[in-house]
Amino acid sequence: MKKLDVLDLGLRNYKEVWDLQRKLVYKRISDDIPDSLILVEHFPVITLGRQAKKEEVLVSKSYLSERRISLFQIERGGKATFHGPGQLVAYPIINLALNEKDLHKYLRNLEETVIRLLKKVGVKGERKERYTGVWVKDKKIASIGIAIKKWVTYHGLALNVNVDLSYFSLIFPCGMDNKKVTSLEEIFSYPVEMDKVKKLFIKSFCEVFNYS
Repeated sequence: MKKLDVLDLGLRNYKEVWDLQRKLVYKRISDDIPDSLILVEHFPVITLGRQAKKEEVLVSKSYLSERRISLFQIERGGKATFHGPGQLVAYPIINLALNEKDLHKYLRNLEETVIRLLKKVGVKGERKERYTGVWVKDKKIASIGIAIKKWVTYHGLALNVNVDLSYFSLIFPCGMDNKKVTSLEEIFSYPVEMDKVKKLFIKSFCEVFNYS
């Protein structure tokens, strides 16, 4: 069993945590820290991955600025996505070289983590062929976009817990219809305790990735 450091950062600005990820990546590459998992909620922000096009943001920069929604072009895979309060974002900083240098398996393991978490709260999560992420019926509940440097991972996944889904109307989330997004709050018709979700996420993550 391997050791995993968990950093629960609460609610933070995106840029602050983006910078932290990159610092931790270099520390992990040099073996100064063990594998780590950052859990965080972000103030409203839209991020554009490597495959994203500017047209996927459906409003102007001035509109975003007026509403204090940040916008970043970043190095993860994938397209446009939104992060905001009530959404659990997980950034694993782990060394795949110590296990299997298999990005496809890593992505499937991230999906499996979410699927196991959802099962623990009585929700059936599913994969969709040719897509990355997790769906409940025909609506996406978790998006995934990763980056890697010398086989150390960063960026990660976002699970919609109690997030305001109206923000997704500002983009084509992950390049798809913005009406096809859901959250645990929408499924249950009441807010879900974030601390409970975090604990279940850590448990599921450790199960899938074999951490103590």
